[in-house]
Amino acid sequence: MKPLDGVKVITLEHAIAAPFCTRQLADLGARVIKIERPGVGDFARAYDERVHGMASHFVWCNRSKESLTLDVKAPQANEILERLLENTDVLVQNLAPGAAARLGLSFEALHEKYPRLIVCNISGYGSDGSYRDKKAYDLLIQSESGFLSITGDPDSPAKAGCSIADIAAGMYAYTNILSALLQRGKTGLGKDIDVSMLESMVEWMSYPMYYAFEGAPPPPRAGAAHATIYPYGPFPAGDAKTVLLGLQNEREWAAFCSQVLLAPELATDPRFNSNSKRTAARLELRDIIVAAFRELTSEEVISRLDAAQIANARMNDMADVWSHPQLQERNRWVTVDSPAGQIPALLPPGISNAIDVRLGAVPALGQHTDALLSELGFSTDAIRELREAAIV
Repeated sequence: MKPLDGVKVITLEHAIAAPFCTRQLADLGARVIKIERPGVGDFARAYDERVHGMASHFVWCNRSKESLTLDVKAPQANEILERLLENTDVLVQNLAPGAAARLGLSFEALHEKYPRLIVCNISGYGSDGSYRDKKAYDLLIQSESGFLSITGDPDSPAKAGCSIADIAAGMYAYTNILSALLQRGKTGLGKDIDVSMLESMVEWMSYPMYYAFEGAPPPPRAGAAHATIYPYGPFPAGDAKTVLLGLQNEREWAAFCSQVLLAPELATDPRFNSNSKRTAARLELRDIIVAAFRELTSEEVISRLDAAQIANARMNDMADVWSHPQLQERNRWVTVDSPAGQIPALLPPGISNAIDVRLGAVPALGQHTDALLSELGFSTDAIRELREAAIV
């Protein structure tokens, strides 16, 4: 048995935030029916062709779902949506601002008829306020939330390499839905959930915001190094490879000086004998560390760091991560089906065994349309007429 066995989710979704949320629900056993535009589908299907002709974003966020093509703006779609919603537990949407309400799919419009229905809306800025109707994409929210202002190097900001604003919103939607399901078990009533990408990212920005409390200077952009703790970041070794390391306290600083740099006198050097001093003198200290590492290979540096119990990491690229020994040793890779054959997938974090999670196929566009319509009571002739009218 999966945790969400028996839970039915209808989702009008595209891109990342909502699909990432509903994939988590599907992983836990929920039946997720994804409504897509006929002929086109979720526009993330066309982002690239990197996974045997399929888009990397779509493959990541859409396994274990059923795809139903439906022109939700057509009058004939209303009956299909009503039949779908009759025994649905959760409705998720991240359409353009106001689109779901115009379709009659707001919590207010549905609650009287479907009092147990949980409705989760994911948007850029939330359901009210002056920014309500403003379009929002991941990079724009990274900027609006202040993330870009503290990320990058001193000369230029840099975006995160993955869609962190979408991911943040998707995960808050996921946890709010789980909470609403628990609450419904006590009250018998559904809930209106309003998740904004901006608020999700601002929550994640709380450390730098508090660091800049009441007009204090914000953390400076420091590239891949930590802005306020030093040494904490990347350093080149003598073999031209990069090692990242991080120190958290004075005990580790002393061990780093004596066992890694082989210069124990640096531990009490007045230039470097506190984190704030090391951070202020980071350029001078960096030169000392780089000079010491220049005589060593990256593996020798890592060996010394491990012996001193100093946290460290290799700067892996994507190929390195695919073959990461820790993931292999913990059996974290599984396979899922797709229209292009089997592809690897990471076992969801926190799940210890593939038996405990649903790992269904990535759906082709409209793959389940006929079966779903038949399940809803539509005859073969009626389905054919819907196809001929381009409703599905």
